[in-house]
Amino acid sequence: KYVLRSIPSGIFQGDKVNVIGNGVVLDPILFKEEAEALARSGHDLTERLYISKKAHLILPTHRVLDAAFEAAKGIGPTYTDKISRNGVRVGDIFLDFKKIYEVAKARHENILESLGYNYDIDELERQWFEGIEYLKKFRIIDSEHEINRFLAEDKAILAEGAQGTLL
Repeated sequence: KYVLRSIPSGIFQGDKVNVIGNGVVLDPILFKEEAEALARSGHDLTERLYISKKAHLILPTHRVLDAAFEAAKGIGPTYTDKISRNGVRVGDIFLDFKKIYEVAKARHENILESLGYNYDIDELERQWFEGIEYLKKFRIIDSEHEINRFLAEDKAILAEGAQGTLL
């Protein structure tokens, strides 16, 4: 039995290409745990799983913000950053990533300070950066171009939605 949270279930379909698209928010820690568990069971994903450069990364401070906003009855901070065009995306890991991360982190820390929310993310950040390094093993692509190429080649496409039913 496999429980998948980030990885498309099509990964079990032999030679099929699987794409984590640009509408996804991706937690590098959970992704790494899930992919490594599948690799241990004989499912190496590095050749068949592509990840959109434009998928947004769930930052360690997003988790803290989520807890703080929940205490204040707020909304999901990763999607807030995505919609406000302040988010950190998978493709950013190949740019001046440390700077990009620090700017986003500082913005989140200002919000957390204004909420008077105390936290410690040292261990979470360590695991997160390990997850970022793990992501670099995968094909990071412009998913919209790849999907359009597959369509032009008359390949079958199966779109898989996340979050379950009625969520």
